Amino acid sequence: MRYLIVIVFSRMWTLPEASEVAVPNERRGKESELKAGDCSIRKVQGKHDYSDMLHISDTHHNAQTLDKTIANLETELSAARTLQDSFLNGSPVSEEYKASESTVRRKYLMVIGINTAFSSRKRRDSIRNTWMPQGEMRKKLEEEKGIIIRFVIGHSAISGGIVDRAIEAEDKKHGDFMRLDHVEGYLELSGKTRTYFATAVALWDADFYVKVDDDVHVNIAMLGNILSKHILKPRVYIGCMKSGPVLSDKDVRYYEPEHWKFGEVGNKYFRHATGQLYAISKDLATYISINKHVLHKYINEDVSLGSWLIGLDVEHIDDRRLCCGTPPDCEWKAQAGNTCAASFDWKCSGICNSVQNIWGVHKKCSEGEKALLTASF
Repeated sequence: MRYLIVIVFSRMWTLPEASEVAVPNERRGKESELKAGDCSIRKVQGKHDYSDMLHISDTHHNAQTLDKTIANLETELSAARTLQDSFLNGSPVSEEYKASESTVRRKYLMVIGINTAFSSRKRRDSIRNTWMPQGEMRKKLEEEKGIIIRFVIGHSAISGGIVDRAIEAEDKKHGDFMRLDHVEGYLELSGKTRTYFATAVALWDADFYVKVDDDVHVNIAMLGNILSKHILKPRVYIGCMKSGPVLSDKDVRYYEPEHWKFGEVGNKYFRHATGQLYAISKDLATYISINKHVLHKYINEDVSLGSWLIGLDVEHIDDRRLCCGTPPDCEWKAQAGNTCAASFDWKCSGICNSVQNIWGVHKKCSEGEKALLTASF
């Protein structure tokens, strides 16, 4: 941030000597008085210059306060731009955002965005029937616990097509979608993640923003307990940290087209959170929102997020309760009093055949409805 400091130097005038200019006799007395007072003039001028220096010092002293104020204004501007973009592009605007325009934004603990696709209706229903509260219970969760949960989806290449209308009908029934100004596509997950954080931070003022896949089982109360332990930290990145190989073979899953950027063949990625579930604090979500147009997108969205944060002063928190296995792993841990926050199968990068199997995971590894009702964050 640059500050423009203008210093005004007053010009000091001195009277010419008598030999230089002919001065009438009647004015010579006054000239003598001025010369006698020249020292006083210089003293007054010196005081004025010292006052200017004090003003400069105060400006530097207040720089940090100005930085914080400007950062807050940038956040509000980003939110306003997101809203404007939604209007200009015809994307739906959340009722929560409309309501917040005339009132002070309330503070939430976390926003949980469940990444989903047009073809994943059965997955969404399996989540609604297991770990995601519905109806009045979901509203109560928002009002009393400060937890927002939404399925996150963009629009088709031809906006307003049949798949878009199907999502609109589903949302009318359940009211649990966050629509993004984003064209859906498997190879566009990095862009979707970027847009999700920018949209979420504009809609809701929360301490944390969570991304989870729609084939993962989540214990919401345990997730809230984990995140609340880090609530006083301004820049945290929480998940199961890993450092997998950079794949240069075009015929394998998770092939990295930009593998050459990571050094020699066989190198590994920098440490980053696995993509099934991770959380970032508000400052980081705001950073992504402000800089979304210049953040590079790698083919793998979890790698992209890690790259956006690696150059910042961020605390990486590796918590293995966010990546437990399905039964018997999460079941044994629950019986031992170490309840998992998220469970999935590593071999499937989610719960294998989640539509059929997520209920079994929920039955054996769920924290129970009472845990969420009595949770205090």
